[in-house]
Amino acid sequence: MAKIQFLQLPVPPPSYFAATGNVPLAAASLASCLESKVDPVKGITASVISPEDTDSLGDINLIDRICKEGPDFLGLSLYLWNTERSLYIANEVKKRNPEIKILVGGPEVNEDNPYVLGETGFDIAVSGEAEHSFRTLMKSLLNKESLENVENVAYRKKDGSLSTFGVPAQANFPLTDFPSPYTTGHLQVNPKRSTYLETVRGCKSQCTYCFYPKSSQSLRTLDIKETIHLISNLKNQGARELVFLDPTFNHRPGFESFLDAIAEVNADGQMTMFAELRSEGVTPKLATKLRKAGFNRIELGLQSVNEETLKRVKRYGSPEKVAEVAKMLAGEGIDLLLDLIIGLPGDTPDDVERGIHFFLEHGLGEWVQAFPLSVLPGTSMRKDADKEGLVYMPTPPYRIIQTPTFSPETLRDSVYFAEDLLERRLDEFPRPFLCDGISGTSDRFDWYPLDSKQVLASNLRLLEPGTRHHSIWFHPESFSKDLSEIQTLMAKKIDLEPFCTIDFVIELKEVPKSKEIQSLVDILELKRNSYLSKTLAYRGENLQHRLVFVFPEGNERFRNWSTQLDGSESYLVYETIPPSAISNLDPEVAHFYYLKGDTVTQKDWDFLKASMDPEMITFSSRTLEEKWCMEVLGYGEI
Repeated sequence: MAKIQFLQLPVPPPSYFAATGNVPLAAASLASCLESKVDPVKGITASVISPEDTDSLGDINLIDRICKEGPDFLGLSLYLWNTERSLYIANEVKKRNPEIKILVGGPEVNEDNPYVLGETGFDIAVSGEAEHSFRTLMKSLLNKESLENVENVAYRKKDGSLSTFGVPAQANFPLTDFPSPYTTGHLQVNPKRSTYLETVRGCKSQCTYCFYPKSSQSLRTLDIKETIHLISNLKNQGARELVFLDPTFNHRPGFESFLDAIAEVNADGQMTMFAELRSEGVTPKLATKLRKAGFNRIELGLQSVNEETLKRVKRYGSPEKVAEVAKMLAGEGIDLLLDLIIGLPGDTPDDVERGIHFFLEHGLGEWVQAFPLSVLPGTSMRKDADKEGLVYMPTPPYRIIQTPTFSPETLRDSVYFAEDLLERRLDEFPRPFLCDGISGTSDRFDWYPLDSKQVLASNLRLLEPGTRHHSIWFHPESFSKDLSEIQTLMAKKIDLEPFCTIDFVIELKEVPKSKEIQSLVDILELKRNSYLSKTLAYRGENLQHRLVFVFPEGNERFRNWSTQLDGSESYLVYETIPPSAISNLDPEVAHFYYLKGDTVTQKDWDFLKASMDPEMITFSSRTLEEKWCMEVLGYGEI
């Protein structure tokens, strides 16, 4: 019996305790489609690497696990956020076990994405919505048949080159053709995580920046009876939050009746729900029904206040209608996500400013998320990018670099300007992991100079495999003296596990020289080759590999040095303080504090929570750090 293993890597979070949103629905759906009751694919068993493992395993341990289990086939679901790491893992697995056939699919696999198609670590690429093509592909592979005529599939030829894709075929199969992965056991409901589901595929909108129009322009839905049966099943399995991945939730036929049916099955309010809507067609009656059904969060896309831009990108719609519906939903007690895209063709920095003011004038500023445009594979916008004068990153996140009306500087400044108006940061903050080590874990490693009196066994572990997010602590007697060794070890560690999130923490005993710091920054800049490291490159930050300095409490030389920093540095500086110093902190001083110790009084906790910038406080205690992340920063999955 042949074995296929599926790997769907999560969105890499900005910090150790942040939720990943890791629900491998696509991978599990492919595993389940092989088990169709009408026509199961025989001769193969499928498994999905669990979210618990993909959340925690570092690069080396993940590769080791796959190679040890030795599947005949490895399927990788490629998305914007995981493509580079997935392809790296594919290459490493292929080096060790060349006999494993590696398949890639997902939104990143498109004829207009030379980055993915130029990689050599996979054998087969599947484009588009995959269940129907995938079953045909697996039957051909198991029967050792030619792949030449398989729809939507490109394959590695004997000379190592990739064939062209087979005849493209639109997905038109009913969603009831294949069982839900929640019913086959390939995807488990975890009450501590969101539960993702699809009840509609396809999208009637034609937004040029979105992949969905290419995927399918006709709507295919689970009917209300089937959907309610699925939702009831999920509820019985303990689901607490349902996230509907339907491209436009309220475009499904019979939407009002659908909400009534959900409200009936969720009458006890056990589940909360999230979906993305178009504002057109949403009435006060529908807003009330959404609330009664259990929706506590809704996403609405404004994208731009320039109506000519909306026409140009085929978004259409009215900003005033978005504001009207947003206030309608907020009046029902529903939280919102309101999208504004920076850098759309036709927009200018003035349009971004007008967009932020528009939300503020309508009292909606707290829910705005503004972000630079990404020119995604498979979209009309990518096809027309040259004509539109769009310059963008050729690799994830495909972030816009320049347009005829936005320079790189004005793109960055538009984000900063929006933050000034909204009085909050819009991007994720690269929160470092500074917690104490625990015996038996691989998320903290400590290095000491060779002549240190400290136990040196930890140095031997420094280059061992780590978790997906881990920290490397350097404890130099003299930063200048040990700098060369620190540089070498940082570079080696990144080369060993290039897609792990690593905090390089240096415990200072002397004020470092600018050129010494820059030498470490340069190493990280040279290694900036992943989605996570590039996503905030425009603001000089690196979410993948962070440089952190920690200095002792009450040292004036260190304080004078840290207060001279202007906040634009690509590294973080923390002052170590004991809990007894909390009451003396000045909320008006922009400073980062690292709290040592295992306990904080409720009074001090309340002070920190009410008065201090939450991102400027971190803890050595894992218990306190996790509590802060969940209670104050809102990092919980549910």
